[in-house]
Amino acid sequence: MGMFKRSKKSDRPGQVFGNPELAALVAQGTDLIGQLGNAHMTWGLGSADRWGLDQTTGLMTWTFPDKTATAPAQLIGSYNPSAGSWMWAWANESILPEMSRDSDLVREWASAHGHPELAEPVIDADDQMAAMLGALALRVTAATGFYRGTGSASIPFITFGAVTLTSHDGTTSNFGIELEIP
Repeated sequence: MGMFKRSKKSDRPGQVFGNPELAALVAQGTDLIGQLGNAHMTWGLGSADRWGLDQTTGLMTWTFPDKTATAPAQLIGSYNPSAGSWMWAWANESILPEMSRDSDLVREWASAHGHPELAEPVIDADDQMAAMLGALALRVTAATGFYRGTGSASIPFITFGAVTLTSHDGTTSNFGIELEIP
């Protein structure tokens, strides 16, 4: 059975990343998600009235009562809780190829580093597994922003870059993070 196939109900998603290299990357990615989340909260990440992703422009937008925030974004994958699965963005026909470049980077990395199970289009997943796959993708792509969307049928995992803040009076400022990743 493949690394991501669960043979018994007692198998835990955390056991999938028993490989030391993968476990280290997931731990680093999880740590980065926390650090990036704390940094991005300073402009309001997590408190927007609404958010959206425009595939034609490649921009993610968060709307607040007094401003908007925009950033170039990439779809990494989506988690479907009811199906118990994760689908990489590169495998999703409804996602434009230019919006799944980072997802494709993860697939290329997985193939080059001997982890073909990570290059499967759809992977059995629960919430914990989806979080680990998102953390791995963040670490591999070295993105400077991470957003787990909302939804009931499908939950998108998105990475993003430098944020432009535009207040309602038209003034803009930029928020960027430079990472030093080992």
